[in-house]
Amino acid sequence: MTDAELISTAVSMQERAYVPYSHFPVGAALLCSDGAVFTGCNVENAAYGSTLCAERTALVKAVSEGRTGGFTAIAIAGRGSDFCWPCGACRQMLFEFAPQLRVLAVRGDGAFQFAPLSTLLPCGFGPGSLNF
Repeated sequence: MTDAELISTAVSMQERAYVPYSHFPVGAALLCSDGAVFTGCNVENAAYGSTLCAERTALVKAVSEGRTGGFTAIAIAGRGSDFCWPCGACRQMLFEFAPQLRVLAVRGDGAFQFAPLSTLLPCGFGPGSLNF
């Protein structure tokens, strides 16, 4: 799958977002090494702390389907004028499964930037951190 196709999939997921409070829909598409793609959108909640981001939704869907590895890239698309990078909680959740994940941050006009997750979360805490 090309970057453009992954981004297009993420953008299409914005339509499914449940965002009655922020009115800021975000879509995500998580690519696996075998070509499988898991999608997500943000789902807000009146108890704001219970809100789920699009990228965590995509990751949890993948894990619930038995995938815990082989993730190669994720596109995260917002409609704003800035690039839609993952929040800290999402960076940590993604790091658990794919520290070298390629992250594509997409803004509303379709332009994007990319970075390895390990750059976005240096010295991340992962499963290996629990060895003692």
